[in-house]
This record gives sequence, C-alpha cells and structure tokens, in this order.
Amino acid sequence: MANPGRIFSEVIKHLFKEPATSAYPFAPAKPMKDFRGRIDFDSPKCIGCQMCVRVCPAKAIEIKLSAEQPPAPAPVEGQPAAPAKRKFDCFMYLGRCVFCWQCADTCPKDALVKTQDFELASTDRNALLRHYK
Repeated sequence: MANPGRIFSEVIKHLFKEPATSAYPFAPAKPMKDFRGRIDFDSPKCIGCQMCVRVCPAKAIEIKLSAEQPPAPAPVEGQPAAPAKRKFDCFMYLGRCVFCWQCADTCPKDALVKTQDFELASTDRNALLRHYK
C-alpha cells in the first residue's frame, strides 16, 4: 500500500514545477541554441566553388549559374578590364536534406546561412524545393 504522506509530498512538489510540455503550436516554439534548421542562401557572397554540393551527403543542394547576370563594371582608363562578378542561384531540396549543416560549415564565403527555421512540413512535394536567387 502506498504511503499517503509520500503521495501528498509528490503532488505538492509537482504543483510548483515548470510544465514538461509546451503550448506549441498555440505559442511559438523556442528551439535550443544549437538547433539545426533550414539553410538560407546569400547570393552576392557565392563564388560558385561547388564545395557545398560536394560535401552534402544527401545531394540536397545545387548551385547553378543564374540566368540574370550583373553587368560588367565600367572600364577604368589605364587598367585592364575587370571581369564581371558572376551570380549564382541555389536550389535546396528540403525533402532530401538531413540538416547536418556540412554545406554551411564548408562554404568558404559564408554564402550559406544557418537558421533555426523548423516549420517546413508540406503536403506538396514541390513546396520542399527552395530556389534562392
């Protein structure tokens, strides 16, 4: 038989404890500090080295030359013409991504930005493809 004094002390102890569950989805969830969420792409920083594509274990990222290229800089007299900076687009297949962040850790120019965005569920497979320009 259980000791009523012990049961009463357990009830009192749990009345003043923080709840073990959260009110999500009615209240916003707060991911932990090092939570690995979706990756963003900062196009002006990308140099097209494809390092992120090579290290991705799930083959969830593609970097392609953008159809919209910036104009070449105006030539400066007495100096050779500077080549135009090329612009790249990023395609992220979130249905394949395992959120390991190896792509962002490998990027030499920090063009891939780590986020804590985790609400990515979709019933449409096409919505899991993100095209960053």
